[in-house]
Amino acid sequence: MFHQISAAFSGFLWGPPMLAVFLLTGLYLTLRSRAFVLRRLRLWVRLTFGSLCRKQHGPARDVHSISQWQALTSALAACLGTGNIVGVATALTLGGPGAIVWMWVSALLGTMTCCVENILGLKYRWRSPDGVWMGGPMAYLSKGLQSKTLAGLYAALLSLAAFGIGNMTQANAIAEAAAQTLHAPAWGVGFVLASLLALVIFGGIKRIARVTEFLVPIMTGLFLLACLVVLIARYKALPGALVLMFRGAFAPTAALGGAAGYTCKKALRYGVARGVFSNEAGLGSSAVIHAAADAQSPAVQGMWGIAEVCIDTLLMCTVTALVFLCSGAWQPGGTLTGTALAAAAFTPVFGRFGGHFIAMSIALFAFATLTGWSFYGEQGARYLLGKKAVPWYRALYLAAAVLGCLLRLETVWNLADILNGL
Repeated sequence: MFHQISAAFSGFLWGPPMLAVFLLTGLYLTLRSRAFVLRRLRLWVRLTFGSLCRKQHGPARDVHSISQWQALTSALAACLGTGNIVGVATALTLGGPGAIVWMWVSALLGTMTCCVENILGLKYRWRSPDGVWMGGPMAYLSKGLQSKTLAGLYAALLSLAAFGIGNMTQANAIAEAAAQTLHAPAWGVGFVLASLLALVIFGGIKRIARVTEFLVPIMTGLFLLACLVVLIARYKALPGALVLMFRGAFAPTAALGGAAGYTCKKALRYGVARGVFSNEAGLGSSAVIHAAADAQSPAVQGMWGIAEVCIDTLLMCTVTALVFLCSGAWQPGGTLTGTALAAAAFTPVFGRFGGHFIAMSIALFAFATLTGWSFYGEQGARYLLGKKAVPWYRALYLAAAVLGCLLRLETVWNLADILNGL
């Protein structure tokens, strides 16, 4: 009963009005910036990735700040989660291959949305009494728009959303992966997960940043390398997969013969929803952690937001989707979804190790997301209730991770979509 109600409300919330808000806002900012992402491609690449090659990013000078590189890896840790594996699988299952094209559209338009969020988050940030940077939407809603009501509402919703997008969905994916590969009980996985998570999040943003700057490059590189091996082995299927994606976005019946009831509306709905779930452009969440960066220029910090969306969706989600389609693991109307679909995509090339690799990848991605989103949620709680609320919020966050391991997948994803939309 609860699953049916949550699914209905999620479908209503992510209906045409919400999709229009996301896409048109991104389009508006893209046009107002005169397509900055494409027009000044060399500039933002030079000031972000190029600056890493020149070793301009050492440790943060401020004890309460993190470096720009750590801000990027922490933000990527928060969005490079199950959205890049399980989320892509869910988008294909519910929306068909055409959903991936709409993920691209939402990401391309979302680059400027994320850029502007970061610029404003840094521009209006301030220090709390204990020296911690307070930034993101709470800052620019209260100081930019002079609306403490909207800032408080956003902070409350951000704290709640952290339990969905950044917590229970990730924990659920870890539990599912552990059950399929190690036959581990969900309650046991939840206990171990909460214990490891506590070691990180109770160390604050500094410890989260140190963990993510080590974890994110390694797990991203290994996953992309494995995907590349699969695509090379199945290179003959690559053109057909691309055709299926574009036809599915605009003419699903022609692409799939009407299989599984895929429609343009479903492709659009699940493509944009999963795209937002993956890269978080429009949620304002990544601006919270970028505001903690040891940065002098809001504009440059905004460009790191562009890089974040490109890495997360245009690279990671695209490669994952192509692996699912080229491997033959995804079939119209098929029963495989989530972790099972991901494991089936890698098994033909890697054998039994493919399932274990996916389980390991999901566990690492999801754990990184759990750490990043804990900071988002506690910053919302800090804004509303002050420093004293942070330890209590962290304790609730750990309890939610255990609960996420025990709930069914569909219910968890519906809750995450609802909280994202709110």
